[in-house]
Amino acid sequence: MTAITPDTFVGDDAIDTRSPLRRAAAVALAVVRLVWRVVAPRLAVVSTVGWLVLAVAVAALIVSVVLGWQEFFYLGIALVAAVLAAVAFAFGRATYHVEIELTPRRVVAGERALGKMVVVNSGPRRLLPTRMELPVGTGLAEFGIPTLQPSAQQEELFAVPTERRAVILAGPAISVRGDQLGLIRRVIRWTPTTELFVHPVTTHLAPSQAGLVRDLEGQVSRKITDSDISFHALRAYVPGDDRRYVHWRTSARTGQLMVRQFEETRRSQLTILQSTLGSYYADADEFELAVSITASVAAQVIRDGTDMNVVTDTLALRTHSVSAMLDDSCRLQPGRSPFKTAREFARETTKRLPAPSVAMMIAGSRINVADFRSMRTLFPVETVGLAIRVEKGAAPKLGAISGTTIVTVGELSDLSAVLNRAGA
Repeated sequence: MTAITPDTFVGDDAIDTRSPLRRAAAVALAVVRLVWRVVAPRLAVVSTVGWLVLAVAVAALIVSVVLGWQEFFYLGIALVAAVLAAVAFAFGRATYHVEIELTPRRVVAGERALGKMVVVNSGPRRLLPTRMELPVGTGLAEFGIPTLQPSAQQEELFAVPTERRAVILAGPAISVRGDQLGLIRRVIRWTPTTELFVHPVTTHLAPSQAGLVRDLEGQVSRKITDSDISFHALRAYVPGDDRRYVHWRTSARTGQLMVRQFEETRRSQLTILQSTLGSYYADADEFELAVSITASVAAQVIRDGTDMNVVTDTLALRTHSVSAMLDDSCRLQPGRSPFKTAREFARETTKRLPAPSVAMMIAGSRINVADFRSMRTLFPVETVGLAIRVEKGAAPKLGAISGTTIVTVGELSDLSAVLNRAGA
């Protein structure tokens, strides 16, 4: 016969062996949690100033009771009345339809960008005046919306600061209801966040200055393969060879089967590695110049239709179109790198990419030349190595070390001439 213990039953029908006091505490805790889930959203309308006023009111009432000072009693009552009166401003239902329009959605740093917020009363009743707030980047735009009749609309224009490359977030647009003292603040969100892309400044490069050979059938390499276009030599047939490549005339003359060998041809492939490690750059302007150089080269290569990859410490840029590449470049920021060394950065970000015919490495003026050399050793010997050292205001220079061409670029306008010299 099996003995029944408290552990015999599990699930909802399990025997509760806790004491009555613990059971009561558990029930009370569950009730408090349920009440808090209902009450918390209502209490959220009380601002920080409102909670401070309530705290002062409670303190004043306690002092009046303990010390018998009527002045503090009147003060506490007045503050509580102010909060209760402010609650009345939070009541009411709004029926707005709000749209945010940015014109254009993509600009170059320094160009003008405008935005428009359209507020429409989509309900059947007249709406009282309210205040709309619209975060734009690090700023906050405030608009006073007047009384709106049904189907009436109000348009508000605003300017977007675009001095520097960035992804500027506009929104969400929120309506704020509350008292003039700011004790109660009821916020309703009306729109999602809209992105404005401020692209880096770029310069135009001629196709020959992108550092690549424009080919139709590929570049001939030293690697021997059994199937390609460029004929290399003949060898004896071994079981498993494709019979399509048997050279029948030579086979008939020598008395044994001979097959063709080929030199492997490869399409031009560019890999750009830009380090975003903040310690490699003297200041923010130098980093912006590096991003502009990367974007300029990448944009020209994409227009040429050449295969390319652009990688950084934290982000691999999309390269299927110029617009997508420039959008991603807006998100690059100097900072810490997840990699310990420049070599580790280059190895981890390119290990799944095809072997490049040109590897371009871009960093600031504080990078050590040895870091460029260590990155270059990761690529095959036949890969052309080009290192761009960005130094704001420096005169353009051209040098070479360990088979890698190193150029110094001080201004974006120098890039075309420097790449032309490096290609020559």
